[in-house]
Amino acid sequence: EGECRMEDAQIVALFWERDEAAIREAEEKYRAYCAAIASRLLDSPEDVEECVSDAFLGAWNAIPPHRPGSLSAFLGKITRRTALKKRREGKAQKRGGGAAEESYEELAACLGVRNDPDEALESAELARIINLFLAGLKQTERRFFVCRYWYFDSIEQIAARFGCSQSKVKMTLKRTRDKLAERLRREGFTI
Repeated sequence: EGECRMEDAQIVALFWERDEAAIREAEEKYRAYCAAIASRLLDSPEDVEECVSDAFLGAWNAIPPHRPGSLSAFLGKITRRTALKKRREGKAQKRGGGAAEESYEELAACLGVRNDPDEALESAELARIINLFLAGLKQTERRFFVCRYWYFDSIEQIAARFGCSQSKVKMTLKRTRDKLAERLRREGFTI
């Protein structure tokens, strides 16, 4: 128990020095976190493990030139993108049936996208508008939205996490999606 984990700034410094200990330290500290993100998108434990390994390799290749302010957020973003790519390529589960798929369908309807909402989210302009939209939300609305559409939490998980009813989560998410759809329409996106 009494082990002391390295601070993120020290780990990032190791990446910058091209010291392979950076990967070991990052994995020790963030493997479970990255696996949790990947497992929401991928069914197979083997795919999750491969995705997490690829994410740490991606961090090795990205630092430098990037110097992340938050190593956990940086690794989470790489893991999510890696898992989404694996999912799109068909190496993981086939479409349909999972919590991530349900989240996709909800967000796709709001964004007016039929097959691949993650590709639409990669658009810089759309991302900018969504970020501004999220910044203007009440804290509870923003947290529900991020848990559902970034981390792919189920309605049940969100309700348990925030100590509220599932119906409150569903209604809040629906209203938030409706507000986002209206904002996107005003910004000139066809929904």
